[in-house]
Amino acid sequence: MKYRTDRDSLGDVKVPADAYYGAFTGRALKQYYVTGRTAHEHLISSFVMIKRSAAAANKRAGAIDAHRADAIISACDLILAGRYRDQFAVDMINSGAGTAFNMNANEVIANVALHRILKKRRGRYEHLHPNDHVNMSQSSNDTYPTAMHMSILMSLNEAVPALRTLVGSLNAKAAEFAGFKKIGRTHLMDALPVTLGGEFAAHATAISNAVDAVEYTKKALRFVALGGTAVGTGANTPRGYRSVAVAELARISGLGLKPERDMQYGLQSRAAVAATSGALRNLALEMGRLANDIRLMASGPVAGLAEIGIPAVHAGSSIMPGKVNPSLAECMNMVCFEIIGNDATVAYAVHAGQFELNVMLPVMLNSVLESTDMIKRFVPIFAANLIDGLGANGEKLQQYIEESPVIVTLLAPKIGYLRAADLFKKSIKTGRTIRDLAVSENMITEREFDALLK
Repeated sequence: MKYRTDRDSLGDVKVPADAYYGAFTGRALKQYYVTGRTAHEHLISSFVMIKRSAAAANKRAGAIDAHRADAIISACDLILAGRYRDQFAVDMINSGAGTAFNMNANEVIANVALHRILKKRRGRYEHLHPNDHVNMSQSSNDTYPTAMHMSILMSLNEAVPALRTLVGSLNAKAAEFAGFKKIGRTHLMDALPVTLGGEFAAHATAISNAVDAVEYTKKALRFVALGGTAVGTGANTPRGYRSVAVAELARISGLGLKPERDMQYGLQSRAAVAATSGALRNLALEMGRLANDIRLMASGPVAGLAEIGIPAVHAGSSIMPGKVNPSLAECMNMVCFEIIGNDATVAYAVHAGQFELNVMLPVMLNSVLESTDMIKRFVPIFAANLIDGLGANGEKLQQYIEESPVIVTLLAPKIGYLRAADLFKKSIKTGRTIRDLAVSENMITEREFDALLK
């Protein structure tokens, strides 16, 4: 491999001759091998849009000449069109405050501008410098928090429609199963009858409410800290830069971004990220409950509840022929465990902020984007290949109602609590149904009993 020598504030560094990154990235690649994953697509897009907006604002303020500003803007447009993304090579979890990734972005944009726009050799930073020009009026401390908010907003815009699809599938099942009465359960013990449709409708409501709560967190994420630079004071920015940069960023991103009113708060607090992560955790709790109920209702086919049938997505066992497992529900449980764990990581990272800056930004963003990506990818599969294919076992559902002694509860207003309790015990002891005992002892007629079950 051929190399060139790039120089940063610490000295000379050899980098691949055809690389569009430079010395800082070359050093970072040796230090930050953590997840094995390079930058998320939304993080790259967010940073490049930030750099483009900053160049436009600096040009308008007269802080940078039009020749360099236009080169930066053109380079950013090439990257936003999908080119050179492999050059954003730093691990998702890197240096505190994401400085390593910010510099990776600065170097790539500078070298794309040098090589493709200005027709200079890569690394000839006297013509256009990663720090002096691409990073002008910026710091990692304001660009990374801004990019975090943007990346999460982009991911939520992908994840929420997938979740709405799941809610739609649950509501469709609620309507389909509305006529199937079944035994209710509290404390995992028999309880008064409900409908299978009612259970699915309740899950649809729970998940819909959780999705609404996730969407609500977008409101705080739209406020960004760009323009705060190092400590939130806006040091080293020209007059008018902040408002122009954020307005331009809002325009090209389409995310409805607004300047954070208190820039020091914008660098110190990551409450908006914590709120989104917490809402995703609460969503995971609800989706996990749904998966648990499906696994229990589908248990069997002989020694379990067998109230519903599940579609076979693949063979359930490598040794037991014909076995069908609730594999997608089990996968959903595991996805939910990951989301809950990611929220714990975010909570610790948000709590770790000190004075003018929270430096734990990369791990927060990695955790939230991992959660939203799992939702975006798996929830549509879960909805289409499991929920949509569920079937009700009407015979088994009716059998449980008829055989359960808890049905005596419906007689209690007529015969009294103590007498009903005696009837419950007698049903357990003799194996006779409540219907049989109540009718044979002239407590109620068959027609009256049927009316109670309705």
